[in-house]
Amino acid sequence: MIKTKITCQDKYEAQKLASLIYVKNGNETFITEIIDIFDNEVVFSIKDKSAHSILLKNKTQVELFTDFIQSIIEKEQKIIDITTNEDKVEIFKE
Repeated sequence: MIKTKITCQDKYEAQKLASLIYVKNGNETFITEIIDIFDNEVVFSIKDKSAHSILLKNKTQVELFTDFIQSIIEKEQKIIDITTNEDKVEIFKE
C-alpha cells in the first residue's frame, strides 16, 4: 500500500476532491484524466466525462497530487481508501 497526503486550499476543496475521485461504498475510482493545471488548480475529468477543478494549497501540492494519481489514471494501480481531515486528503493506493 502506498499513500500520500494532499493539502487543499480549504476544507471544502478537500471534501470535494475526496468525493470526486473515489467512492468508498462501491470501491470505485472516478478520475480518468488530468485535463490542465493552472498554478495551484488541477482540472480533471471523471468517468461521466464531466470536468472538475480542485484548488490545492500550492504548486508543490499540485505536483505531489498529479505524480501520485498518474498510475491510477493509467490503471496500473487503484485507490483503495481515502480520508479527509480539515484541508488534508489522504489517498491510499495498492
